[in-house]
Amino acid sequence: MSLDFGPAVALSCRECGARYPLGPSFACQECFGPLEAAYDFGDVSRAEIESGPANIWRYRSLLPVPADVASKPNMNPGWTKLVKAGNLGRALGIKSLYVKDDSGNPTHSFKDRVVAMAVEAARNFGFHTLSCSSTGNLAGAVTAAAARAGLDACVFIPANLEKAKIAMARVFGGRLIGIDGTYDEVNRFCSELIGDPMGDKWGFVNVNLRPYYAEGSKTLAYEIAEQLGWRLPEQIIIPIASGSQLTKIDKGFKELVRLGLVEDTPYKVFGAQALGCSPVSTAYKAGHDVVQPVKPDTIAKSLAIGNPADGPYVLDIARRTGGGVEDVTDAEIVAAMKLLASTEGIFAETAGGVTVGVLKKLTESGVLDPEAETVVLNTGDGLKTLDVLTGEAVEPTAVIKPSLDAFRATV
Repeated sequence: MSLDFGPAVALSCRECGARYPLGPSFACQECFGPLEAAYDFGDVSRAEIESGPANIWRYRSLLPVPADVASKPNMNPGWTKLVKAGNLGRALGIKSLYVKDDSGNPTHSFKDRVVAMAVEAARNFGFHTLSCSSTGNLAGAVTAAAARAGLDACVFIPANLEKAKIAMARVFGGRLIGIDGTYDEVNRFCSELIGDPMGDKWGFVNVNLRPYYAEGSKTLAYEIAEQLGWRLPEQIIIPIASGSQLTKIDKGFKELVRLGLVEDTPYKVFGAQALGCSPVSTAYKAGHDVVQPVKPDTIAKSLAIGNPADGPYVLDIARRTGGGVEDVTDAEIVAAMKLLASTEGIFAETAGGVTVGVLKKLTESGVLDPEAETVVLNTGDGLKTLDVLTGEAVEPTAVIKPSLDAFRATV
């Protein structure tokens, strides 16, 4: 089999550094640590990147994809808006605030970035079926990308997900299997299926394709730096589910520095969780290096991973950069969703409510520097999590007769 992963030359263990040939592997044979793509980057310039397409393939020289990736049928995610959030900044007392709004991706979540990487890996390995365990957004991204790429799709979700996310995954075709259990149980089932003949030639984007899939999150770091004028933000707030997104954004920032594409300036990384599923935040506050699994109970279902694989790495990054990890209640999540919508016109899903809620909490507690340039992530569209909005939020302001007198009496 002839493999073309562009600048990626091997898989490397994040724990012991052992190297392996590129393949559909995700765990080190020596220490069982997670594997990730290792690169031999050539000369990469800002001019080369800026001449690329307005999607993640402008960074193809930094990703495990072939040089002709943009010519293949795919969803072309990325290059989403970095919104200067002056209104929200004034409401919270933050001088320079931006929202990286990934609801603008093809299936309205950041998951399109990572799935695009997995599709290329699946093609390389000759897989015919794209699969995943998902808390919702990934399911839609996988079925859409599979449809576009001409692959079969079979995805697995906890059966109690939001109906909008189930509908989005179903509409693109393929099979959607609801499992009576938590996300962690769904993920464990998928790992077992890889070893079964039924899973032969299946690419599980977040299991056996994970080293490639996870690299898609780096494009958020690249875009934020380029959209800021080729510099790093001083503070960034990132939601934590598995923790992979946070660790890969940090990896992306470090790669840009190493390649001389941005100046090496300090940045602080803050992780955000819902209180109902906050194992990383709990470990951070207790000063622990080990993350104890929990059973999720929160409206932020896209972040409801009770045993986050990258949790210890998140702790390392938060402490190394001088950042932190914080959590917010379900009520604070909904309030933050409304605050973002009413100040910036951005309707975030619950995960966006978590990051904005944590932004508010950290600012009010004095942990966040209000004078520092700050970026907060919104990773999905609020239309997918409408069920959390109740009462006056889903009712008209008033119901009146169609007359001017009735209107005057109301306003």
